[in-house]
Amino acid sequence: MSTTANQFKHVSYLWDPEKAAAMEGDEVALLIYRSNLLGADLRLTNYGGGNTSCKVQQADPLTESPTEVMWVKGSGGDIGTLKKSGLAALYLNRLRQLQSIYKGIEMEDQMVDLFNHCIFDLNSKAPSIDTPLHAFLPFKHIDHLHPDAAIAIAAAKDGKSITAKLFNGKIGWVEWQRPGFDLGLKLQQCLNENPGIRGIMLGSHGLFTWGDTAYDCYLNTLEVVEQCAAFIESKVAAKGSVFGGNKIKSAPKEKRLAQAAALAPVLRGFCSSQQSMVGHFTDDERVLEFINSVDLARLAPMGTSCPDHFLRTKISPLVLDLHQDENLDDTNALKTKLAPAFDLYRNMYADYYETCKHANSPAMRDPNPVVLLYPGIGLFTFAKDKQTARVAAEFYINAINVMRGAEAVSEYTSLPRQEAFNIEYWLLEEAKLQRMPKPKALSGKIALITGSAGGIGKAIAKKMAEEGACILLNDINEERMNGAVKEFTDLFGKDIVGSALLNVTDEESISTAFEQIALQFGGVDIIVNNAGISISKSIADHSLEEWDRLYDILVKGQFMVSKAGISVLRKQQMGGDIVNIVSKNAVVAGPNNPGYGSAKAAQAHLTRLMAAELGADKIRVNAVNPDAVIADSNIWSGGWAEGRAKAYGIKIEELPAYYAKRTLLNEIILPEDIANACFALVGGLLKKSTGNALNVDGGVGMAFLR
Repeated sequence: MSTTANQFKHVSYLWDPEKAAAMEGDEVALLIYRSNLLGADLRLTNYGGGNTSCKVQQADPLTESPTEVMWVKGSGGDIGTLKKSGLAALYLNRLRQLQSIYKGIEMEDQMVDLFNHCIFDLNSKAPSIDTPLHAFLPFKHIDHLHPDAAIAIAAAKDGKSITAKLFNGKIGWVEWQRPGFDLGLKLQQCLNENPGIRGIMLGSHGLFTWGDTAYDCYLNTLEVVEQCAAFIESKVAAKGSVFGGNKIKSAPKEKRLAQAAALAPVLRGFCSSQQSMVGHFTDDERVLEFINSVDLARLAPMGTSCPDHFLRTKISPLVLDLHQDENLDDTNALKTKLAPAFDLYRNMYADYYETCKHANSPAMRDPNPVVLLYPGIGLFTFAKDKQTARVAAEFYINAINVMRGAEAVSEYTSLPRQEAFNIEYWLLEEAKLQRMPKPKALSGKIALITGSAGGIGKAIAKKMAEEGACILLNDINEERMNGAVKEFTDLFGKDIVGSALLNVTDEESISTAFEQIALQFGGVDIIVNNAGISISKSIADHSLEEWDRLYDILVKGQFMVSKAGISVLRKQQMGGDIVNIVSKNAVVAGPNNPGYGSAKAAQAHLTRLMAAELGADKIRVNAVNPDAVIADSNIWSGGWAEGRAKAYGIKIEELPAYYAKRTLLNEIILPEDIANACFALVGGLLKKSTGNALNVDGGVGMAFLR
């Protein structure tokens, strides 16, 4: 009988025979194809988790004789996005010969260095710790995944007997052990003692399955996970409820988002006591089922079971003692209420470290929680960047699924604290952390630049994204904003880009934008008041409507956006930066410029006034004074260019050269030049500078500050 997607209810069958046929004969290509399909279904494995392999005959480059080569996912990476460059290729005979020199588990970490002596393709990825787990099994194609349904059984108190009964002895069992060379030997032993099995369950960890072809392996994996999931769902149906049923009901969706937006900056401040963190929020139905349950208080402190879950979510979450209708407006009272819970968590983590550490353990890492649960509202995660925070949330949802399944079939068990510590502070994991690239200057920072869908604003946003910041793109024009979102997503990925329609003259619009940045990233660090218009007319020709429009957008807009942003910055108590894009015209009395020039002067002085007021909060307020930024600038649309050309007695097309010639450096000013100035102010080198103005005008003597 042919296999179809309809045969699977709990996993996704994605195999395309035509695509696979085009790869026939290329086992490595089929390995990559299979891996990408498996990684596309988060029910089968989570981001960065699991590994896959195949064994092929290839010509030895030294002897030209055929030799068996194992291609396996290398260190790091994700099977869902795996490419050939992410695979390690090793001589299989050399890997297996390592067994003859292995002296026992005390040699475990030393064996990893020896994998490098087995590399076949010198351009391939570095081998991972899981390499021997694939090498010591004889099958041509192998999957090692972390499916929620399988781990639920593997983490159940009597998971071994459940596995044996469920699969009639066709799935082996290996007790929990940290991944490495010795675990590879345990898998080999399990297979030798149970010939004919179709897979092996790893206690509290995951699943190994295999096949003679890429398709056989893929199908075997799906069938085993499907059987686990169907079994769990039958038990859930029989019980009628999970996690002991509901203790509370969820708040309505609108209320959940409002509470989360109000709370996120406060939580971010607590979680960033050692380094700046970025947040993520989800009110996924699976999360709500868990955090609203009777068993939350029992299960949450137990922590997770699978090492992949644990490494990204920490030893356990922090459950917030807040009612879903909690008044979050009084920030000081809220912080007073939350501070003891954070102190208790940090002390718990420090005690865990001191109790479990070894003589050669790395120094204790950040003791703040990664996962925070707000009953009735949702789940927050905080990490060094948005992707890591989002992935941590996904992994905790995987952990919830595991607890749900384990409780349905038996009773959930987590990793013992010492085993968890040995994973978290494993010297090989520490070495991996030390090899990570140095963070960019704005890593962990969150920026809102008004009018960032075009011109100077977009250039500033792009520069800050390039330097590691998360960006909330915004504009008054939805079409232009959507175009910028697509451009930034293509350039930087989905994680660092958020968006909101923003009219800087509308208080509700501004409030919504700051709610969005809190929901999407946890708060804000950098606010750039860039949105603006330009009107060039003599005072006699200037209308009152034009005057009001200039002051509404430039002055009132800067005031309203800054006021809303300051409220968020103060909730976080992490300091921050406000940069106002002012103008040379703030200090130069040019022709036909009374409305624009005086509004810019007001912006400049408001910068100084805010700097004086906010210094105690470590919030720096500075200005950038551009001049004549014509390229890709929205202010040159309409009548501004015509008005300036008329004022100087030249043609419109002569403006760029005219402006360049009047500067001391004879330079045309570009949006990127303004972006670089903004970065100079917020990038860390000028962190003790506030109340200043940075001229970016090519050198205009009349504009020198005095």
